[in-house]
Amino acid sequence: MIPFAADENFDGTIVRGVLRRDPMVDIARVQDVGLAGADDPRVLEWAAGEGRVLLTHDVATVTHFAYARVREGKPMPGVVEVGATVAVGRAIEDILLMAECGIENELEGQVVYLPLR
Repeated sequence: MIPFAADENFDGTIVRGVLRRDPMVDIARVQDVGLAGADDPRVLEWAAGEGRVLLTHDVATVTHFAYARVREGKPMPGVVEVGATVAVGRAIEDILLMAECGIENELEGQVVYLPLR
């Protein structure tokens, strides 16, 4: 199962919906691990150190910093960008699909966008 990290501004309704459907999904919220207020590079560094794919709504800056890590040869387990127009139910379904069917490290160096289909 793919472990996730939800950035500080990620919709808590989505996180709660994923965990309600499958309590075994591993999602760490950055504010719960002492990273409240941390900038994007710090959050990506922490996620990489923990081997977690970052869930975010921040299409503008997180993507830039994620690809910068890749260019610099640093680990980047992956980023899942959930746009503002993606329905909560669709986001929950797609995250569950990735968590349950994904293979460890398959998103390394990638940014994927929801919805998946």
